[in-house]
Amino acid sequence: MTAPPRDVGRADARRNRTKVLAAASRAFDEQGLDVSIGVIARQAGVGAGTVHRHFPSKDILLEAVLVQQIDNQVEAARRWAARTDPVAAFFGFLLEVVDTSHGRKHACDALTTESSWPRPGLAASARRFRQALDELLRAAQRAGGVRTDVSTDDVAALTVGCATMWAAHRDRNGGHRMVRLALESLRSSVSVTEGRVFRDGHGALGTAPRCEECGARLEARPTGRPARYCGAACRQRAHRRRAGTAAVQPEC
Repeated sequence: MTAPPRDVGRADARRNRTKVLAAASRAFDEQGLDVSIGVIARQAGVGAGTVHRHFPSKDILLEAVLVQQIDNQVEAARRWAARTDPVAAFFGFLLEVVDTSHGRKHACDALTTESSWPRPGLAASARRFRQALDELLRAAQRAGGVRTDVSTDDVAALTVGCATMWAAHRDRNGGHRMVRLALESLRSSVSVTEGRVFRDGHGALGTAPRCEECGARLEARPTGRPARYCGAACRQRAHRRRAGTAAVQPEC
């Protein structure tokens, strides 16, 4: 049976909305918040009227983009919690948040400079993100891998700082290393007040080798070269990251 015309129209509307959100996200990241609706419509492959039907104003479109980005991070937190141990999930999620926030300066600036933000929809997404982060933090603390004297607000602020630091670093790999140094201070085995020195050997900071991609503790090998990743998934992800980095020119 063929779908009724109304269902077809709804499916088309959903596809158009998805295309507009994707195009708007890229346009805001690359061209800033002054990019026109016409440009966004052309990049989405739809008419300006279609954009306006879904999003009557640019502010409404920007809010929808931010809500989607934050909700994607909430889903990422759930995936990390489901696939690995609490400590690796916590640090893996933080690294993913910093990684995905790279290049989103324009949207972040809007949240900090405009008094009308956050809007209700965005505030609800922010609460969902905070709850997801809080659950990961508490699980990692119960597992003994994260300091008990840090709060969810502390972690959120540190993550924002890490994203800013990475964006300011001329070399992407160097910025990534600095992010790891900062996040490593959250581990229960690290004290930033006792004068201990961080070490960086094969991506491992502190006293034990850890996966360069997710931060999970690695088992020492009696022979051969030291392991750099905890498994094939992290090894492949690191390879894709390096391949993408090779094509990126240093920032001015």
